[in-house]
Amino acid sequence: MGMAASQARFLGLTARKTNVEYEGQQVNQQRTTLSNQSANYYNQLLGMTVPVPPSTADYTKTVYTFEDGNLSNSITSLIAQANGEYLVSYVSSWTNDFAPVSAGSAIITKDNAGNHYVGSTELRVLGEDIQADGTYTGDDEYLNSLSQEQRKNLLEEEKQYIKMLNDKYCGGTDEDWYVRYVLNTSTETWTPMFYRKDQVDDAIYSDEGTSQSNINAYTIGSAQETEEIKGVTARLEKDTTGRYTSITLYSDTDHPVTYALTTNTLTDQDAYDDAMNQYEYDKYQYDQSIQEINAKIEIIQAQDKNLELRLKQLDTEQDAIQTEMDAVQKVIEKNTESTFKTFG
Repeated sequence: MGMAASQARFLGLTARKTNVEYEGQQVNQQRTTLSNQSANYYNQLLGMTVPVPPSTADYTKTVYTFEDGNLSNSITSLIAQANGEYLVSYVSSWTNDFAPVSAGSAIITKDNAGNHYVGSTELRVLGEDIQADGTYTGDDEYLNSLSQEQRKNLLEEEKQYIKMLNDKYCGGTDEDWYVRYVLNTSTETWTPMFYRKDQVDDAIYSDEGTSQSNINAYTIGSAQETEEIKGVTARLEKDTTGRYTSITLYSDTDHPVTYALTTNTLTDQDAYDDAMNQYEYDKYQYDQSIQEINAKIEIIQAQDKNLELRLKQLDTEQDAIQTEMDAVQKVIEKNTESTFKTFG
């Protein structure tokens, strides 16, 4: 190999070595970037909060109850006072056998005169058509079956019906109601059925006079009712376990009354079920996030593995270039020595 050729070869190898070193630096930079990304993902994993399932204990409380005749009372608040007494609040519940209750719904028909019917029975405005002395001149079957004195009493009863219906279903506002009485053939008794007058009057009727939708109906039946009593002065007794066993109420300070307390453990199942549903959702989100991050880390690891293999290839290539450069360097040295040496 001549002097010029050796020099050219050496310069070419030097350029290749420089390129390999530059590419190696680029690969290392890419691996550093991947390492930073991987560290960020691991930090995300460390920063994630693992969902914890709810405990029934968190939704369970001890409830004290006492009975007073047909009243069932449940204590809602106990506030201790400095003198050893308590301010007690409780909810009384009982069954009212003569309360307005829902009775389904009905299709209303209307004739050309504007009268309304359920079946063949015409609806009457509740509390009207009966005179104060009990006189009635209409054709209502039930009213005609009553004596004048009975109709007089019924008029007072219907006034109470209006108040009960408005208190329960109209927020106490004065609304008018329709009524019809239905005969129970088994007991030979008549049951009142009530309909809000504005719902009946404002309903949309077909050309045949039939209401396009059902109208809510109400009657008199049994309903569970409650009343909350606040801030009654009381004294309580405990057993050796720390649970209350009896309560003495001073609502009438001259005649305090003592009741035995029953201890019940009450779990708010609906709230617990909601919390469990939220836990299942959070757990699904958590597992999904873990899977997504792990998948990204696996991609980074695969990319880093490829870069590592490429770096090894570059290292091998650089060793080969360096070996060849050493050989060319020796050739250049020999050529230089043989060319410029004057005496052997």
